[in-house]
Amino acid sequence: MTTTWTAAFRSAVLSPGENFKLKEPRGFAGQTLRQILHLDGGGEGLRVLLSNRFGDRPLVVAAARVALRKSGGEILAGSDAPLTFGGAAEVTIAPGGEVTTDPVPLAVDAGTDLAVSLYLPEETGPATFSHTPLETGYVAEGDAVSASSLPAAEEIDSRFFVTGVDVLAPEGTAVAVAFGDSWFEGAGTSHGANRRFPNLLNARLERGWVVNQGIGGNRLLTDEVGRHALARFDRDVLSVPGATHVLLHFGLNDIGLGAASGERVPAADELAAGFTELARRARDAGLTVLGGTLGPYLGTIYPGVDTPEGQLVRREVNDWIRTSGVFDAVVDFAHAVADPGEPDAIRPDLDSGDHLHPNDAGAQAMADAVDLTHLHLS
Repeated sequence: MTTTWTAAFRSAVLSPGENFKLKEPRGFAGQTLRQILHLDGGGEGLRVLLSNRFGDRPLVVAAARVALRKSGGEILAGSDAPLTFGGAAEVTIAPGGEVTTDPVPLAVDAGTDLAVSLYLPEETGPATFSHTPLETGYVAEGDAVSASSLPAAEEIDSRFFVTGVDVLAPEGTAVAVAFGDSWFEGAGTSHGANRRFPNLLNARLERGWVVNQGIGGNRLLTDEVGRHALARFDRDVLSVPGATHVLLHFGLNDIGLGAASGERVPAADELAAGFTELARRARDAGLTVLGGTLGPYLGTIYPGVDTPEGQLVRREVNDWIRTSGVFDAVVDFAHAVADPGEPDAIRPDLDSGDHLHPNDAGAQAMADAVDLTHLHLS
């Protein structure tokens, strides 16, 4: 059987500075960073992707290891292996740069939790990061990459420097990229439980898998939290090895965050033009495109986000998504989680409590709304 490097985990990253408002920048020095990565797919070996994409200085990684996670920040005895870089134990990643580790002959299955430990001896400066991984990370003093457990470690709720894991999977394995906002990244679902929409969709698949490139707060047309979808499409979709499909959910932040900031709410035809361009670029690259309707958010607790104008635009865009024929298939996320008595609102039992994000049951309803015959992974 021929195998090839295929994306089995992805984590879309952000700049700690420009266009980011949700968390204060974080840096590290003389510390070990252990992070848990829940694999979407499995294979005969793996490699890890590290990024200093938004760093303001060289990032020195003096030691790195990968292991199977036992529980919390503890690794499974005998499972850990060094991560090397062109045969060297240490690597320096230039500002704006990324590196891929040498292959590790560790067989892993879908659903495996990896623990990746990085020793960062020098000041990193503000770190390239993912702000809502919904998984606890661990920061220990000194070089603790080989420690089986980190009992005195600080617990953190962001992910830093790690952007992905590739595995050696059978050639032709299908991979869908969930490319979107917080509805894909998983806001509103249970921390550490892997109940995000892509996780639950993966549980329905008999073969192939979905990797998550969602960014909470991300927009389709303009930068806000991270580069907008049109600007990051090549990096976060087309560069994913093995990608065959892309699922889209964008627009809520263009409408709601724009309104809350006093900006002009984009017209439905502007959002439609953005989606049309994404679909064109995906098809040009040979990908199957699934467009998702914009989820409901009536009565959200976030000030200024819910406006009559915005609700009208959302309805118009959803009508267009359902009927335009621009996509190879449509996933009606809005219908899946809407309150039948008030379709602009999330059904109460599917609401995380902020009236904007689905809870675990809502994410399951989203996953169940995907017609697997359109996804062609199962």
